[in-house]
Amino acid sequence: MPRSDGALKYDRGGRLLFTRRMKREYTLLMPQMLPITFTMMKKVFETYGYRIDMLTSSHRGIVDTGLRYVHNDTCYPAILVIGQLIEAVKSGNYDTDKIGLLITQTGGGCRASNYIHLLRKALRRAGLQQIPVVSVNLSGLERNPGFSLTLPMLRRLAAAMIYGDLLMWLRNQCKPYETTAGASDMMAEHWTDVLVTLFGRGRGLSKRDIARYMADIAADFARLGRSGAPKTRVGVVGEIYVKYAPLGNNNLEDFLIAEGCEPVVPGLTDFMIFKINNRVVDVELYRGSALKKLAAGVFQRYIEGLQRVMIDAVRSQPSFRPMGAFADLKELVKGYVGYGNKMGEGWLLTAEMLELIHMGVGGIVCAQPFGCLPNHVAGKGMIRKLKDDYPHSNIVAVDYDPGATRINQENRIKLMLSNCRRAAPPPPDAAEAETGTAPQRDNSINIASPGGRS
Repeated sequence: MPRSDGALKYDRGGRLLFTRRMKREYTLLMPQMLPITFTMMKKVFETYGYRIDMLTSSHRGIVDTGLRYVHNDTCYPAILVIGQLIEAVKSGNYDTDKIGLLITQTGGGCRASNYIHLLRKALRRAGLQQIPVVSVNLSGLERNPGFSLTLPMLRRLAAAMIYGDLLMWLRNQCKPYETTAGASDMMAEHWTDVLVTLFGRGRGLSKRDIARYMADIAADFARLGRSGAPKTRVGVVGEIYVKYAPLGNNNLEDFLIAEGCEPVVPGLTDFMIFKINNRVVDVELYRGSALKKLAAGVFQRYIEGLQRVMIDAVRSQPSFRPMGAFADLKELVKGYVGYGNKMGEGWLLTAEMLELIHMGVGGIVCAQPFGCLPNHVAGKGMIRKLKDDYPHSNIVAVDYDPGATRINQENRIKLMLSNCRRAAPPPPDAAEAETGTAPQRDNSINIASPGGRS
């Protein structure tokens, strides 16, 4: 039975529980990874009665705080996330007896499972062990009386994820070419506000509604003024946190745009389908529960269905290039990395690099925490093989670490960009460039044999 210590309750192992009373009275602090998507996810949690404050701070002091409470050999994203949370807790902006910390936990064999224990250790070191840490997971790793992921909530979170991917994808295709500075960000913010309002009313969640609103979103972005010749497209892959979080990658997308590039960032949806598909693959490779495989398969098909709706919405506007589907990624990676390679980003990381190569993206930044073993195997470790098979590919692995300087990271990327531009075909003439919309090349994935041979 759970034991009680005054107002606090603990499980048999001594873990502090987040109770139903805490749900009514506490504010949960949530780190930000994807600004658009997490804003909508925050609204979903609030719809179900949770008080959420999303942390958006991004200064150097977060790294220093993280290093004070986490060993410097620990994964860089763990240092950042824990540093950001501890800094917020100690800022004086919150009643430390009325807050909890919200963090994801996937159950994998790396930081995705260890963060939560490192965070609790950091809280004890800071004398703040009365603050509960709530695990957001689909694996039943930790349960709390005051927090649960229900099927209706998962449906809303899936919608937030798919809408967020669409907004990020379209914004990145518009922002480098916009004729009115800031118009793309304003459009993304406008639709984020519209969608969170709809979520609060229980709307925008059915497949039909999602198709309708996504078509409207694509049409609105297509109406934004764009001009200029196509810019060097640069893909961003890597460990999920430094791939997406501006705090983790030193605002990489903004840097690429400032360098005259168009960032191409694969969405979160593929990663989520990958994690669900891993449950299916586990049963196929190692045996296990047929019921578990069936449930995971149903969930996977549901998310893949939403992904197809998103792809169709982008295709409805000829000036935009659609993203690829998860099934294409699985096909592309055959012969490179086995589907049993699922630690961290696993085979998905290699597949995303292959997808970008087949899309004709000029360069790829593989963003990885220094010493991240899954990334060194499936990311950096696969670059030589990919370059052998696709000599035209241009990939640079960039390490992110407390001791790594931003100038060195950016210089490595600039060197890659100079190689891209030397290899790029000459731009169209000025008459073709000033058409009012940015010219776009075909983005369909050509699953050809290595080296471009059909």
